Amino acid sequence: MPEVILHNTLSRSPEPIVPSKGKRIGMYCCGPTVYAQAHIGNFRTFISQDVMRRTLQMAGYDVLHVRNLTDVDDKTIKRSREEGKSLSEVTEYWTEIFHRDCQRFNMLPPKIEPKATDHIQEQIEMISALLEKRHAYQTEDGSVYFKVSSFDEYGRLSRLKERELTTSATDESPNDADEYDRESLADFAMWKSRKSDDGDVYWQSPWGEGRPGWHLECSAMAMKYLGNHLDIHSGGEDLIFPHHENEIAQSECSCDTQFFRYWIHCAHLLVEGGKMSKSLNNFYTIDDIVEKGFAPVVLRYALTSGAYRQTINFTMDSLHAAQSALVRLRHFSNDSLAAAGLKWDSLMKAIQKGKYVNAPWGPFQKAWDTLRTDLNTAGALGGVFSAIKEEYGDSSPSETAIAFHKLIFALGYDLSEVVIEKPKIEAPEEIKELAQARWEAKQSKDWAAADDLRDRVQAKGWKILDRKDGFDLEAI
Repeated sequence: MPEVILHNTLSRSPEPIVPSKGKRIGMYCCGPTVYAQAHIGNFRTFISQDVMRRTLQMAGYDVLHVRNLTDVDDKTIKRSREEGKSLSEVTEYWTEIFHRDCQRFNMLPPKIEPKATDHIQEQIEMISALLEKRHAYQTEDGSVYFKVSSFDEYGRLSRLKERELTTSATDESPNDADEYDRESLADFAMWKSRKSDDGDVYWQSPWGEGRPGWHLECSAMAMKYLGNHLDIHSGGEDLIFPHHENEIAQSECSCDTQFFRYWIHCAHLLVEGGKMSKSLNNFYTIDDIVEKGFAPVVLRYALTSGAYRQTINFTMDSLHAAQSALVRLRHFSNDSLAAAGLKWDSLMKAIQKGKYVNAPWGPFQKAWDTLRTDLNTAGALGGVFSAIKEEYGDSSPSETAIAFHKLIFALGYDLSEVVIEKPKIEAPEEIKELAQARWEAKQSKDWAAADDLRDRVQAKGWKILDRKDGFDLEAI
């Protein structure tokens, strides 16, 4: 069985993934907080995790993929109060939107998708165990905190002891230090006593009415569904501290065993060179990209154009480049399937079921070796394009088609969505106005102004195609 090597944040080094038992790999991914639509930065992480799972499957492993839904925290409660709806009404609606977007991105659904609100009892039991072992304490208002000083290895994942611990980094809300009476600024809440702002969102516990802390939810659900298969835990790099650090502390102290062996984190996504923000007008969801005329597979390609540990910069130009690259892949897919006498749907279903796990990689061996070495998607794509230039090499048409489509499966590209003809994309009003101004400048023979306006249109990703009686606009 070929090795899959991933960079373990815990050891700060690449390591071959070795299942705790047999061929089954337990993989827990921190899922979304379901109070709004996930943006493309969120999906950069979720899609990277999907590629990880697919690559492990292509290597022959049975992946038990668990991805949670955070359906109770400060954000979900705030949204329910703002909309005058119950917590479940809000979270169920946004869960449906999340599932819809996952399908559009061609993501494999997790084997198990637990909700925090369905596992209150498991969380209460974990708190009870930590109180009994004196790793936690109760405050006068009924809140329960984990005592960080009781766990000597706190900071092992984030290298916390090498930098200053700040108050705002310890809990899900910076106001928690004022709202809850804890012994140390480093301690974090596992059970939060009921407040007026919580409304009717609370549960009964041995410590009174309240709700679980965010960090506790993942620990309880991961251990319930993965048991002794605590192999891979993954999330965005922003979760290393405090979320994952706190998960390790409370889990290992409650069960006296190692929590997860491999911690895999995905880098941030930049948009137009900066952090994504609504105030900067660079905040995108999949809906926003589809409205611009791009299929979800194009966005998926753009989000996997760099390796998961590499910060990538998302731009409109990157979508045009992704579209062009996918057209080349679609052409080769069509040609290779025709030469082998195979059909897209039936072949991809067979690959997903593991039928061709041991099939040779042929001209795509280098691309596969690159992908399974720390999910180097950029390098793997380079290997794919190098290989398709050579067409079949020494492999038969059938072997080539199967190997190529195994890689396409691992990367998760639904090539059936790729439009080979360049799609017509409606130009934004700003572009239309600039192009019209350029046309009027030409009619007035103001050539300098016309050239300047043409250059401004091109800089924004559009080309002006002149006609005798007017002009057309085409995305570059």
